[in-house]
Amino acid sequence: MAKINITVCMGSSCFARGNQQNLTFIEDFISKNNIDADIDLVGARCENKCASGPNVVINGVEYNNVTEDILDKVLSELMVK
Repeated sequence: MAKINITVCMGSSCFARGNQQNLTFIEDFISKNNIDADIDLVGARCENKCASGPNVVINGVEYNNVTEDILDKVLSELMVK
């Protein structure tokens, strides 16, 4: 599996709109699948895209209005590659 780079917006709007739960989901997904060595997980300051948040960037692709279902789908697909 190739390295997966995840950037979670930690701005107050995104965090309040769901990235607090999304961050917990990502951390649990990493732990459950034992892929901590294959993930680079970082937080980012507000990118001024609050209206479309919560925002998460995975391998350079920006995802908006992110939910746990979206994260599960994207991360599961990347694990297969």
